[in-house]
Amino acid sequence: MAADTPVDILQKVLENEILQSTKVVEEHLDAEIQKLDQMDEDELERLKQRRLEALKKTQQQKQEWLSKGHGEYREIPSERDFFQEVKESKNVVCHFYRDTTFRCQIMDKHLTVLAKKHIETKFLKLNAEKSPFLCERLRIKVIPTLALIKDGKTQDYVVGFTDLGNTDDFTTETLEWRLGCADIINYSGNLMDPPFQSQKKYGTSFTKLDKKTIRGKIYDSDSDDD
Repeated sequence: MAADTPVDILQKVLENEILQSTKVVEEHLDAEIQKLDQMDEDELERLKQRRLEALKKTQQQKQEWLSKGHGEYREIPSERDFFQEVKESKNVVCHFYRDTTFRCQIMDKHLTVLAKKHIETKFLKLNAEKSPFLCERLRIKVIPTLALIKDGKTQDYVVGFTDLGNTDDFTTETLEWRLGCADIINYSGNLMDPPFQSQKKYGTSFTKLDKKTIRGKIYDSDSDDD
């Protein structure tokens, strides 16, 4: 009888691993089914009520968010509105933009998608030229800049596109990942694995605001003056 080739050995090892994994899953399911079988009617009813209560609570939270303007990407007209909006919500993303900056339009496109997906967070935009006090207070010097606000305090910034692969063609998933890194949205992906492929080239460190600030003037991130 001929000896097994390396390919045959590898195939047998893989088949054995698959069988073992299947066995573990089946044992877990059997245990869950047995647990349910051992419950009496009262226990099953309590379990049902707990699940219904959890669903009801989730729905109430969703309605509360929607009533506060979550679920859509909105422009706010003034600095005064900014303080009120931030006060109402735990997590806020505010895009400081300028009409003449092309990259702000790119950011708008992605934020519109994310606002609908992550209703746990409020997504706003504010014209930087109409909010000089806020821009000075938050040290907004590069457009576009996202201010990431948690519990009324600005805890992080996304300045330009440097953290997004340093390209105008970054994906919505890349921006979603960056906001997840700041814990400003409920991110379900792997934070250690950025969606963009050029990770080694661009790195994963975040741009600090003071690296791109020029005192007394606001600059476009896509201008030659950077």
